[in-house]
Amino acid sequence: MNTSAASRRAFLASAAAMGASLAWGRAEAKPSRINWTERRDLYPQGVASGDPMPDSVILWTRRPATPGQAAPVLTLEIAEDEGFHRVVATARAVPKLESDWTSRVLAGGLKPSHVYFYRFTDQTGAGSRIGRTITAPTENSDKTVRFTFVSCQSPNEGAQNAYMRMIWEDERKPADQRLDFVLHLGDFIYEVTVYPEDAPNGRYGRRVREFVRYPHGEKIGNFHIPTTLEDYRLVYQAVLNDPDIQDARARWPFVCMWDNHEFSWQGYQSVQVFGGKARPGASVKLMANQAWFEYQPARGVRLADGGRDVWVSPPVTDVLPATYDDNGLGQEPSNIAAISSLKLWRSFRYGRHLELLLTDNHSFMGPNPLNDERNVFGVEGFPFAPDEVNRIIDAGRTYDGGKPPEKIRFGTDEAPNWAKDQPPGAVLGAEQKAWFLDRLGKSRATWKVWGNSMGALDCRADPQNTPKAPGRPEWPADGGYGMYAVADWAGHRAERAEILDFVRDHGITGFGTVAGDRHAFYAGVLAPTLPPHPFEPVAFEFVTGSITSVGGGEVLPRVTKKDDPLRSISVYDPPNGAQAVSCIDFTVLHGVRAAFELQATHDFDKAKALHNPDVSPHLSFLDQGGHGYGLVTCTANGLSCEFVGIPNPNERATTPDGGPLTYRVRHDIPLWRKGERPELKQTVLEGDVRMFT
Repeated sequence: MNTSAASRRAFLASAAAMGASLAWGRAEAKPSRINWTERRDLYPQGVASGDPMPDSVILWTRRPATPGQAAPVLTLEIAEDEGFHRVVATARAVPKLESDWTSRVLAGGLKPSHVYFYRFTDQTGAGSRIGRTITAPTENSDKTVRFTFVSCQSPNEGAQNAYMRMIWEDERKPADQRLDFVLHLGDFIYEVTVYPEDAPNGRYGRRVREFVRYPHGEKIGNFHIPTTLEDYRLVYQAVLNDPDIQDARARWPFVCMWDNHEFSWQGYQSVQVFGGKARPGASVKLMANQAWFEYQPARGVRLADGGRDVWVSPPVTDVLPATYDDNGLGQEPSNIAAISSLKLWRSFRYGRHLELLLTDNHSFMGPNPLNDERNVFGVEGFPFAPDEVNRIIDAGRTYDGGKPPEKIRFGTDEAPNWAKDQPPGAVLGAEQKAWFLDRLGKSRATWKVWGNSMGALDCRADPQNTPKAPGRPEWPADGGYGMYAVADWAGHRAERAEILDFVRDHGITGFGTVAGDRHAFYAGVLAPTLPPHPFEPVAFEFVTGSITSVGGGEVLPRVTKKDDPLRSISVYDPPNGAQAVSCIDFTVLHGVRAAFELQATHDFDKAKALHNPDVSPHLSFLDQGGHGYGLVTCTANGLSCEFVGIPNPNERATTPDGGPLTYRVRHDIPLWRKGERPELKQTVLEGDVRMFT
């Protein structure tokens, strides 16, 4: 059998599974024969590429029909030069109304580690802008791999200056030091949007922009949410109308995974949650999946429509799951049909030194046991939840090796342990978790990086050490540590520990995660437990700040009362009437005593002298108001992650570099051996980061 013919047939099958047409590279490059004239107005959402492999990449555009004219028929050209004098592949692409006029082409037969240029042209010669993409290196390549990771972009409330900075810096680097791809870890869209008239004074110091208006949406509080496929499509169009997002997608291939806002903010599986109340949403989940599939050039596998060239949703009814299995999966048939309509977990190999594993952390997540209405433990005034109480509830019947307590105690409060017979909280689901652990265990890449839409590093403090003062609330002396965030992997520590135990037991080195969602920069090491339990790190984690979305560090100075007796835990008031800033990061990193000392003396050195070594031994850096992106470099001997921080992106920068930086901080990790711990070395390249280290 002809190898090339067999490869082409395999690519045709892959393209069909992705709802894409096929472009096949040829050995001999030829000049373009297309009379192309750029008409960006006819391709309003630009062009994009995604999910690169050594011999292929997916190319995308949207070309709506022009009223009164024939439906567009596009010719895709792929070339080795921006002038299209060396065209190596062409293909026909037909945008269809049923796919909202989007087109996807799987370009195969390409060279590895190669820069290509591409463009779409309709039958009149009107063309898209020119896109640039890059294929991955082969598995045996010793190439250094560089990528950025991003999340949480909301043109409704800010500008995409981080992309401007990313492009500006990449254009000025030598060719062998440029980025290979951008990893987008979700919240590409925000389905919740605010109309300007609902927030005339803005939100948390941000101007609310006219962004999208849903023809069929529903208003909940000050937010508007989509209720139809048209609504979801419109929010993707609105996001992609942003010039800086368009420029980034045209410059690099994106590797994308969704988070929660691509479907429903506080939802899970096909369940929507508003005001703490669950609402069945199988039909809405299908709409969200379809819109994501239409607008993202990704190798997602549709399981519902048999490989047709347009999306076909399975029939569902909106019914809440009545029961969940031990892996958190709701046993309602429509729920299963909706969440199974698009399979997005996947992995990518980039030469010898990187295997990237992506998981879908929301489609199979079970109800969070920490949200049970009986979980009311805590002390009014403190922004923390009791650490050990949450571990008991999350672990359920598996707590303490299968010996959960009959009662939950916190200080003088006591209640029956309602979770003692329940399975632990679940995120990945049985099938995806089995795939992930199998792939991780078999990987021979130097660095096994988990593209994780949710952060896993714990964010906690030691409120039991709060200095006593008249009128100041007191945390029980035996109440232990307090968790500041529990909505993601920090609230599913039993399953997180299961994964980290697997890493330890199998002697896996070079493993870590890059994550988003938290609107914060984190750098640290992951361990199954923290003090007073054993602290044995087995992996690293870097979490990126948001592209635009508001972070907790922006909010706290605006919402914490000046006479709050616990204000020093969350907010630092500099001398001489300077603007108050968040200090929750300092509290988490060094402890409550250090935070109160900082407010009393305004001296960072004196404050850090009261550092509690047991509160956050896992953290090296924390900025919960950070914006920007992370830049990862993978080599044979080490991995580095550089945080590129920018000021609050209230308005679009007026300079092509995206404006000034707040800081640039790099963490280097030498490759560790079996039995050793991962260690981070921090280098502050620019900026004042005393509050974050």
